[in-house]
Amino acid sequence: MTRETFHIVYPRVEIGEGTVLEEPVIIGRPPRGREPGELPTIIGRDGIVRPFTTIYAGTTIGDRFQSGQGASIREGNRIGHDVSVGTNAVLEFDNTVGDHVRIHSGAFLELTVVEDHVFIGPNVVFTDDPHPMGCPRWRECRGGVTVRRLARIGANSTLLPGVVVGTNALVGAGSVVTRDVPDGAVVAGNPARVVGRVEDLKCYPGFFERPYVWDPYSKG
Repeated sequence: MTRETFHIVYPRVEIGEGTVLEEPVIIGRPPRGREPGELPTIIGRDGIVRPFTTIYAGTTIGDRFQSGQGASIREGNRIGHDVSVGTNAVLEFDNTVGDHVRIHSGAFLELTVVEDHVFIGPNVVFTDDPHPMGCPRWRECRGGVTVRRLARIGANSTLLPGVVVGTNALVGAGSVVTRDVPDGAVVAGNPARVVGRVEDLKCYPGFFERPYVWDPYSKG
């Protein structure tokens, strides 16, 4: 293990050219039961890792990554290019995150699949275990949430294990999502129910014909 100023950088850490570590951060921390340097940690080019972020060994992150202060990224995460993980967000183990994804402050993910161009609002919680705690076969149960490309999850929403949020769908703030969300649907409430279609939303100030006519949504 080497210490550089106030950083702790473990062995087998690869940091791409142009990526900035704002002190203090911890990169390549071994997960429980693993030795320092046993698992590789990769962060791509031109990113910024802000203070008090911890990234565990066994995680791969693409180019132009940004973390907010105090983000925690556990082992087994696979994160694409142009991804932002906000202040105090927690990515527990084995998430898969695509390209151009915004994970806002205070979000919690575990065993979650997030496709490209997804927005996740502040304090969104993705769950993965329907009967916590201690079920010996929880890994074989419903699993985590899947969020398809171009979907948007509003602030303070909770998504239950195994739920699939469809392509270009919108989950209203504060929703509790207990079942799959169809492609292009707007859902809201507790439990969340379909209340409309994204294509029928209105731009209240009248700036646009309707919301989401801009890229990347206009390309569907």
